[in-house]
Amino acid sequence: MLRAIAELDRTALTGPQAVAAPLPHDAERRLLTVMFCDLVGSTALSARLDPEDLREVIGAYQTCITEVISRYQGTVARYMGDGVLAYFGYPQAHEFDAEQAARAGLEIIAAVTRLETRAREPLRVRVGIATGVVVVGDLIGEGASQEQAVVGDTPNLAARLQTLAEPGTVVICASTRRLTGGRRARNRSRLQPVSSISGLPGRFGRKTTLVR
Repeated sequence: MLRAIAELDRTALTGPQAVAAPLPHDAERRLLTVMFCDLVGSTALSARLDPEDLREVIGAYQTCITEVISRYQGTVARYMGDGVLAYFGYPQAHEFDAEQAARAGLEIIAAVTRLETRAREPLRVRVGIATGVVVVGDLIGEGASQEQAVVGDTPNLAARLQTLAEPGTVVICASTRRLTGGRRARNRSRLQPVSSISGLPGRFGRKTTLVR
């Protein structure tokens, strides 16, 4: 997971050049909401469980997250061990992608906790969500590993927000917060908007936490 975030860091650094240059025929700029999910305590699980049991736990976790993301019209872009990267707004864009991502994040937290696995204890997850303009469509890799790249800072931001989240919470960036403002979300107290200004009341209830 940390290696994947580091790769996103390097990709993000090339974002301004990629946007400034003429785009390839298949590439396009678009507003994208990115979600990063990470299983809490996976290192301890790997030390405690037999590899086959751990495989079943990770498989159940990934299947659960994928089903929720699909239900909210998102797309799983990549599995990274105990981490999951998902897009809302690509390849298919919808009017309320940011809100759908926030709702999906809250449901993921609840659904993962309810899983019955060989871990013999409730699983917990952290979720980070960011919204921003990216360039999508460039093909990278070869053969079966070929995929369409998403260039920009948004995936990197979502990954970092996930590291700020407490277990069982969703952290969203300021852009995602603006796009979800004015509409109700279930389990509102678990949404934590991240803002450059501390002390502002959260749109999702008094328990909302703002982080610099």
